[in-house]
Amino acid sequence: MQNHLSIRSYNRQRKGHVHNFQQLVLPLRGVINIELEAYSGKVAPGECVVIKQGQMHHFTANQEAKFVVADLLELPESFLSTDNLVFSITPPLISFLGFIEKQLENQVNPKLEQSMFDTFVLLLEEQQQFRQLDHRIRLVVEYVLENIAENLSVETLAKVACLSQTQFKKVFTQQVGLSVSKHITKERMEKAKALLMHTDYSIQIIAEQVGYADLSAFSRRFSQYYGLSPSEFSQ
Repeated sequence: MQNHLSIRSYNRQRKGHVHNFQQLVLPLRGVINIELEAYSGKVAPGECVVIKQGQMHHFTANQEAKFVVADLLELPESFLSTDNLVFSITPPLISFLGFIEKQLENQVNPKLEQSMFDTFVLLLEEQQQFRQLDHRIRLVVEYVLENIAENLSVETLAKVACLSQTQFKKVFTQQVGLSVSKHITKERMEKAKALLMHTDYSIQIIAEQVGYADLSAFSRRFSQYYGLSPSEFSQ
């Protein structure tokens, strides 16, 4: 057995088996219903399920559903320190799954497939929210990333989650481990850092792209977060 990525579909017939390697299943479209010793439920696009070596598992899915399946000799170290078997994945990894699907369905290229697998593992090691988010909170996390330049009020995000503002703030903090405002700041600062490092946009444009109309306010917050001003960071 070798480290391997593949695209698979399943069907409504309940099947079960055990394998002598580690496996990750990441839905592209549709959901998989999976039964493990420590978890039973659905895994949807934007999530990953870990099936450990020697673990009996049963699964069903609609035939239209598709999944990226990663067979691994070993799990990344970060996976060994948690009992969570299902967790939400980040937008970069979600986007990369689309590339994996297109490439694997287009041609056989062993060198590119090895490089693709290595990148996949690197992205796996970057996953920070190693838990399965409540679907309402996952919608909010995705909404924040897609609308990072907008005014992201608690009122707006609570409506996205279909929760009262009080309930939303409580559930969000429990699920994500940060308050709503701290999570938004984290996402804005990380995006600003990436734009400063990887683009030639002006600091004013970067500030606007991460939700700051006031350049001074952006510079103060960035300096507080990273200990360097945006201009110092980009030098």
